[in-house]
Amino acid sequence: MSKTSSTRRVGLGMMLAFWVLLFGLGMWWFNGVLEERENPNAQLLDAPPGATVTLARNASGHYVASGRINGEPVVMLLDTGATSVAVPEQLAKRLDLPHEGEAWFTTANGRVRGQLTLFDEISLGGITARQVRGSISTGLSEDMVLLGMSFLGRFDIEIRGKQMVLRVPEASP
Repeated sequence: MSKTSSTRRVGLGMMLAFWVLLFGLGMWWFNGVLEERENPNAQLLDAPPGATVTLARNASGHYVASGRINGEPVVMLLDTGATSVAVPEQLAKRLDLPHEGEAWFTTANGRVRGQLTLFDEISLGGITARQVRGSISTGLSEDMVLLGMSFLGRFDIEIRGKQMVLRVPEASP
């Protein structure tokens, strides 16, 4: 093999490595942009305890945030129209949630049967609620928790522009 041929191969290998690296970095960056558009509140997962949580709307106009249920990190869709917190069946199994009876629920997709449950602790940003009633639903996407009023109703809620602010209520005199 001649020296020119060997040099050409090394050059082609380096060029291929450059394009693979560039493509990989582009995919990594684009994935981060998509995640930020879907869940602009992902940083809340590690927020210090506090009395106020401010959420931004995602690109679809929903409030999506990272939080914890019984210590397990989850992604939550905040829904002030939902009566209770609802989790998908697979997450309920992973959390070993108790089944406290069956119930019928009216959803945007019609009536569905689910299981009632009780969450020991739900945290969103720096706010936490204990002993929260909820449900286990077979119809939910396995990577999303519906955060309803059984949690949200414990806090003062203010929606202004593209932000939702949750505050721990002041103690009444």
